Amino acid sequence: MPKYIFVGGGVMSGIGKGVATASIGRILKSKGFKVTAIKIDPYINVDAGTMNPVEHGEVFVTDDGVECDQDVGNYERFLDEDIYTDNYLTTGRVYQAVINRERNLGYNGRCVEVVPDIPNEVISIIKKAGKKVKAEFILIEIGGTVGEYQNMLFLEAARMLKLQHPKDVLFILVSYLPIPKLLGEMKTKPTQYAVRTLNSAGIQPDIILARSLIALDEPRKKKISNFCNVSIKDIISAPDIKSIYEIPINFEKENLGNRILKRFGLEPKKSDLKEWKGLVKNIKKPRKKVKIGIVGKYFETGKFTLMDSYISVIEAIKHAAYSLGAKHEIVWLSAEKYEKKPRSIVELKKFDGIIVPGGFGNRGVEGKIKTIEFCRKQKIPFLGLCLGMQLAVVEFARNVCGIKNAHSREFSKKCEPVIDVMPEQKVLLSEKKYGGTMRLGAYKCKIKPRTKSSGAYRSLNISERHRHRYELNNDYRGILEQNGLIMAGINPQKDLVEIIEIPNHPFFVATQFHPEFKSRPLKPHPLFKEFIEASLN
Repeated sequence: MPKYIFVGGGVMSGIGKGVATASIGRILKSKGFKVTAIKIDPYINVDAGTMNPVEHGEVFVTDDGVECDQDVGNYERFLDEDIYTDNYLTTGRVYQAVINRERNLGYNGRCVEVVPDIPNEVISIIKKAGKKVKAEFILIEIGGTVGEYQNMLFLEAARMLKLQHPKDVLFILVSYLPIPKLLGEMKTKPTQYAVRTLNSAGIQPDIILARSLIALDEPRKKKISNFCNVSIKDIISAPDIKSIYEIPINFEKENLGNRILKRFGLEPKKSDLKEWKGLVKNIKKPRKKVKIGIVGKYFETGKFTLMDSYISVIEAIKHAAYSLGAKHEIVWLSAEKYEKKPRSIVELKKFDGIIVPGGFGNRGVEGKIKTIEFCRKQKIPFLGLCLGMQLAVVEFARNVCGIKNAHSREFSKKCEPVIDVMPEQKVLLSEKKYGGTMRLGAYKCKIKPRTKSSGAYRSLNISERHRHRYELNNDYRGILEQNGLIMAGINPQKDLVEIIEIPNHPFFVATQFHPEFKSRPLKPHPLFKEFIEASLN
């Protein structure tokens, strides 16, 4: 019988439930268990594909093509395991499944009710996800915070599963303990209220992860223990740290892994976090520094910078830098600035490397094209991802091939479409079928020998993840190649260009796919590693 661990949040969102869940998974895996993780999002959206990245953060894509929450990326990175469709639930998806079953007489004509049918569907999906990978531990993160109306049915599912399997379900609450500046004292009252709110849903937390600016002291632990009915040994301090990859080690300092095993009546086991500790050592003692500029559009929200929109790109940079003993500095650069103030683009000379990531919409496109042109001419290492590749093709077509009206059909209907929508996508767009209809998930790519890409991968046959509707238009491949653009990677099934390169350049590589989705802290992605190495040089 698998063990189920529900992880919920108290007080406020954004306090690290995702990395806490992923870290617990890493600890249990280090003890020899087979682990998987599930994210529950309380949105009516069927998946994350139609969510605004500025509001919700990055849309992560799995090998089997589900568009999901960024926390699924954390699960894959920490567990070093692929996550699949059934590991991502939303309110919309659950309701859709129940309604479809009702329409097909799957309930044998009886009345279908919110309770218990919706929670039962949640339980069914959770069990299915664990069974698919034969998991011994299934971690389930419930998005948002306890007390939110949107979460009630998921908490009810957790309560019902506990009732069905009382010895096989555990509840962990991640709660924030603020330190008001004027008071200068860590306050436990918000956590007490969070626990009581959880109690009102019929759930008692077994373990509390106490998030705060600094480590929890003994008086605070005793207070939480007394008022929240949790053993003092099960209150785990989770202070702010510089790197999320320290979290499993910090948790193990408080014996979290064996506390979980004891709660399930299992014998304690020693953790093997040797490689993980080596990673943290590299992070803390870099030997050199690399400065990378990211030219994007999804990081400005009012007066704040939201890095979550590009979290997989950021982590892929980190993984590559750590593996090369380097400290990374990432600077966010506005593409619109280079449109309005073209002369400001010379600031790119301050950087060791430039990345133009994926995105949608016309805003900032010309600024990105100017960025790519500058990197090409000034020999600045450049990595283009998805839209970054498409705009690199546009720039090359305009400024090297002389096709002045070259552009992507996404941004101009009256252009030389060097980037065009796929035929099957034209039908979907005409019918306004947007959700879950892009080219999604893993596709094969055959790499051209003696290219930078083949040197990085050390293989000519790879598989990478996609999320897009537009492709390099094969009608223009001839003129692009004649002028020196290398088609370094091709999808063999549909003869689509996956990688382009420019020769005689320190590093100028752009991919139609998203390599960042497959980067792991102990296995940095080869293209990112090659890019960072070129940037260091």
